[in-house]
Amino acid sequence: MARGIQLCLLPAAPPLTPLVPRAPRPSRSKCSGRRHVGARGGSSGKPRHGRPEDSSTRAWSIRHGKSWHASSSCMSAPVEPQSEKCFNATLMLEMLRGKRMLFVGDSLNRGQYVSLVCLLHRAIPESSKSMETFDSLTVFRAKDYNATIEFYWAPFLAESNSDDAVVHRVTDRIVRGTAIEKHAKFWKGADVVVFNTYLWWMTGQKMKILQNSFEDKNKDIKEMETEDAYGMVLNAVAKWVENNMDPKSSRAFFVTMSPTHTQSKDWGDKSDGNCYNQTTPIKDLSYWGPGTSKGLMRVIGEVFSASKVPVGVVNITQLSEYRKDAHTQIYKKQWNPLTPEQIANPKSYADCTHWCLPGLQDTWNELLYAKLFFP
Repeated sequence: MARGIQLCLLPAAPPLTPLVPRAPRPSRSKCSGRRHVGARGGSSGKPRHGRPEDSSTRAWSIRHGKSWHASSSCMSAPVEPQSEKCFNATLMLEMLRGKRMLFVGDSLNRGQYVSLVCLLHRAIPESSKSMETFDSLTVFRAKDYNATIEFYWAPFLAESNSDDAVVHRVTDRIVRGTAIEKHAKFWKGADVVVFNTYLWWMTGQKMKILQNSFEDKNKDIKEMETEDAYGMVLNAVAKWVENNMDPKSSRAFFVTMSPTHTQSKDWGDKSDGNCYNQTTPIKDLSYWGPGTSKGLMRVIGEVFSASKVPVGVVNITQLSEYRKDAHTQIYKKQWNPLTPEQIANPKSYADCTHWCLPGLQDTWNELLYAKLFFP
């Protein structure tokens, strides 16, 4: 395992009494995979979490005495009782009864948000749920539980010129220092907040930091090293958590960086490919892609280990590094018509950043679930 990942194995926050669900403990019924309430897929034999069931992954599991599945206890044989640590949609909804859960960040965090909504929605009658979008805020309501699960678009967490939830593809990215107030007013009152920010920082250049306002005609911009700017914003977020979240009744989390798989040579494939048509995980357990910054990983560990109010780090990076096979590839909505050249060469427009659902991001949410219930 790469050394950089060790820095984020931080002590978990203590369990909070107000977040303990009022429902009884889950019954010890039989469990195979994710056939409990809220699961997708069932026992059809299709891959769980986007994982191909082939001899190589089974051999990996046998060789290392582990299951590839994040919750190996949920993969037990049908004759064994269900582990209480299996993802249980009803139990999580009871924990969220009367509460507000908020995901804040970029499109990777939005993917995790959608994953969680999908994991939960089958436990809710059709007439008792709804989803609405208000500019940067998307709200899923579980009406019978008086609970909301929300996503707020803020790719840098701080104010930036990429804040428009629809039109945000700009080549010259600018972040307004530690100014998070524009976004943070939407975060207040949340009982569980899940932050992320990473991909938008990877410009390959120094970050442009705005010292005054975007409304000012003469903008005062200075350049900072990415790690310094990233740490500055994360410290502002940690400070906001300290000032606005009560550790006795609320929880904050930060999800680490999501890897990309844009060049097959990175994992030893001599062909000039990427994630397109990949069907098996990377088997080198020490693999760490060149697009994943150990420096920013170190910053995450340093900032949140020093936070006065616990911020639980959900470390999804190393396990996601292996999953070159789990991206959306070409199987997604194309916002612009494909050119004849693209149609002839599918790898040229394959998305090797985002993830299929059901898929890997369900595993991220099982890790989040574990931190919520078993800190």
